[in-house]
Amino acid sequence: MSERKRYPSDVTDRQWALLGPFLDAWRAKRVSVAGRVGGQDLREVVNAILYQNRTGCQWAYLPHDLPQKAVTYYYFALWRDDGTDQAIHDLLRCQAREKAGRAEDPSMVILDTQSIRAANHVPAATTGKDAGKRVPGRKRGLAVDALGLIIAVIVTAASISDNQVGIRLLDRVAEHNPTVTAAFVDAGFKQDFALHGAMMGIDVQVVKRSDTRPGFVPVKKRWLVEQVNGTLMLHRRLTREYESRPESSVSRTLWASMANIVRRLTDTVTPTWR
Repeated sequence: MSERKRYPSDVTDRQWALLGPFLDAWRAKRVSVAGRVGGQDLREVVNAILYQNRTGCQWAYLPHDLPQKAVTYYYFALWRDDGTDQAIHDLLRCQAREKAGRAEDPSMVILDTQSIRAANHVPAATTGKDAGKRVPGRKRGLAVDALGLIIAVIVTAASISDNQVGIRLLDRVAEHNPTVTAAFVDAGFKQDFALHGAMMGIDVQVVKRSDTRPGFVPVKKRWLVEQVNGTLMLHRRLTREYESRPESSVSRTLWASMANIVRRLTDTVTPTWR
């Protein structure tokens, strides 16, 4: 890592000790025909991705002392398309669950969706309007465990119903985490969703809010996924839909989650941008 002044979003030495081995193993598999491996500093590439996630800057506005736009985007897109970001995220999540005294694989998940306005350059073909919330853009669906760690994430047009998003999320959860037997949702998820869960052996429970108490009242179970959504909003690249491809939005969410997990694993705190 070159000598420069640290940004608050940079990974620390302890955090890189968690991330670095995964990327070193990834690089070792990408030896050229001539027997050469890439010479780019992957730690600095990760720092550039996290900087952009946290600050929300455009590609062309990455600081000059971080890898250039072309280099950073090359690795961001490569790790997105070959599943490296997902694989690293899931392995880190398992470590965080073990540290908390939990089994690697969860037995329950909490699901929720969030509609996010799209920037004007985002292709209309991949966006829509959430009729209920009147938000034009995309919808992010999350499935989190009892610790607030992301188990699955999908991004669709905002016009897609919560039921459809939930069904896709459950499919992804069941595919990669067959130990899940219960799912908690709000009233926006209807009977079709519950039936789909039952077919996969997942008991869907609707947790309704109570309007009898004044002020903000956290809803049992569901508050965990709401907390995750709030934490993701600290990563300003996620506060609005800037990505041309929904797959890039998924990757952005995974990187934001990874930044949170490595802080949890190393008991460190990144200063807020506020």
